[in-house]
Amino acid sequence: MIIFQLIQKPQLRGAEMFAAQLSQELEKSGHTVFLIALFPGESVLPFSGTLLPLNRPIAKRWTDFEGWKQFAILIEQHQPDVIQCNAGDTLKFAVLSKLLHRWKTPLVARNASMVSSYIHHPVTKWINGFFYKNTQAIISVSQLSAIDINELFPETKSKTTVIPIGVQFQDSKPVQWKNEGKASINLIHVGGFTFEKNHTGLLSIFQKFLAANPEAHLHLLGDGPLRGSVEALVQQNNLIDFVTFYGFVPNVIDYIHHADVLVLPSVIEGLPGVILEAFYAQTPVVAYNVGGVSEVLQNNETGYLIEKGDEESFVSAIRKAIDPVDSVEMVKKGHQLVVQKFNNTYLAKQFEKTYLMLTNDKN
Repeated sequence: MIIFQLIQKPQLRGAEMFAAQLSQELEKSGHTVFLIALFPGESVLPFSGTLLPLNRPIAKRWTDFEGWKQFAILIEQHQPDVIQCNAGDTLKFAVLSKLLHRWKTPLVARNASMVSSYIHHPVTKWINGFFYKNTQAIISVSQLSAIDINELFPETKSKTTVIPIGVQFQDSKPVQWKNEGKASINLIHVGGFTFEKNHTGLLSIFQKFLAANPEAHLHLLGDGPLRGSVEALVQQNNLIDFVTFYGFVPNVIDYIHHADVLVLPSVIEGLPGVILEAFYAQTPVVAYNVGGVSEVLQNNETGYLIEKGDEESFVSAIRKAIDPVDSVEMVKKGHQLVVQKFNNTYLAKQFEKTYLMLTNDKN
């Protein structure tokens, strides 16, 4: 097959990273994959195949007639069998190009979050329903994200399947914290600085933990629109010596392997790949029970699952997680789970099955 994987831009974000890793696995299976980026980006993604940058202006998302035509020309040139849209902007772009230029390639929408958390206004709901109506398949990252989109848009139920994200298996490489040697307890959080990731709540949790554990340090990996406000909050709360910002890093799993605990107090999630990476790295995880988190993180079995907003219980769970006696069996079970069910080679075969069904229907 010839497959187009449409991403927002080259960036070290979960959606783009998994799309790149999936593309790499699909090429290993003998398919030809084009990774197509809508907007400019400077990050290097883990994909050795063809990356086609469209370099479209973000300001013209709704009026990008030139971009829609350019995409139609690419379809005419390469004749893809299927196009997968990874994230909202990509779905909008592909559907509008398809309607305007009348190409017939099947569209797959990747649903990696809880869409009802973002769609509230009736007009917004109608618009998104229109885009989903013009897809031939929807692949959700978790059972809960599938239920969520099916309840909001009942017409999507018959074309929705669930395929989780996976982990790229690789040996860990040694890394150093920016404050190497200054802390004996290193907590790590990986995620973009957006409201979903709840950095404000994370700092509140960390302060409570720090009160009894002054030797602790919090390492924040990622970037995003709210980073400046979080940095200001760190200064306001006199945490500047206890919190370090790293921005985007290409080797996240190496830092996770180096940490004592991964903390994830998100308020919205689909199925966070960073938990699976922590399982693979055998690093204990403490996370809020939101979205599809509970589908991989079983409380007291593979990690600590805390009800959203319960900061005191979150702090108590971190104390348990840093005790190797309490966490040794837990991290083993998490590692086994990832190896058995969440490796990218296995998951690529599941995507391939969906693509083949669409191409058979087309023929």
